[in-house]
Amino acid sequence: MVLRMLKIRLQRTGRKNNAAFRVVLTDSKNSAQSGKFKEVLGSYDLKKGEVIFKKDRIQYWMSNGAQVSDTVHNFLVKEKIIDSKKKNVLPKKAPTKPKKELKKA
Repeated sequence: MVLRMLKIRLQRTGRKNNAAFRVVLTDSKNSAQSGKFKEVLGSYDLKKGEVIFKKDRIQYWMSNGAQVSDTVHNFLVKEKIIDSKKKNVLPKKAPTKPKKELKKA
């Protein structure tokens, strides 16, 4: 049996313009849209803003070496399941240039 890195990440469910997410444990090689996952560890309803986690199962899988995506990590910090700082999930943007410099070029 080959052990691969497990990852806890969000999987989008729901209809168009009505997003809801599952927190799933999956192999790191599986895409988020493949539908292949080992276990459902919680859910996140975007419209209602409610987040539900199976705290004991998440801690169990993290102790067994499962990595957490940045967004799920921030949810776990917010819910006080793990003690850590939040991670920046927004992409780093190039610094903006003043309009005067753009006109000269």
